[in-house]
Amino acid sequence: MHAKHIERKVDLEARMADLKSKLATIEHDLDAPVSADSEDRAVEREGDEVMERLGLAAQNEVRAIEAALARLAHDAYGRCEKCDVEISEERLNILPYTTVCRICAQAA
Repeated sequence: MHAKHIERKVDLEARMADLKSKLATIEHDLDAPVSADSEDRAVEREGDEVMERLGLAAQNEVRAIEAALARLAHDAYGRCEKCDVEISEERLNILPYTTVCRICAQAA
């Protein structure tokens, strides 16, 4: 594994640990007892909907990171899955779990 890929792996694993921690917090908050006051319950439901959306986004990102880590393990990381060119470091710095190069992303 290339040195830059080792560094990328460490970064991806750290991001995944952070996301899993946030997911645990969201789950804990969603499991909290509901207020007896109807106005408070309405506000809590709105907050729960926001947390659920955040949780879904975090779960999607975790899956994308797991896939990127699998590509790293199989030495397929950093290559576009559509055209097989190398994905630029700049793009990987912004979207470290991307599977496509900028050109293929724009074409989609």
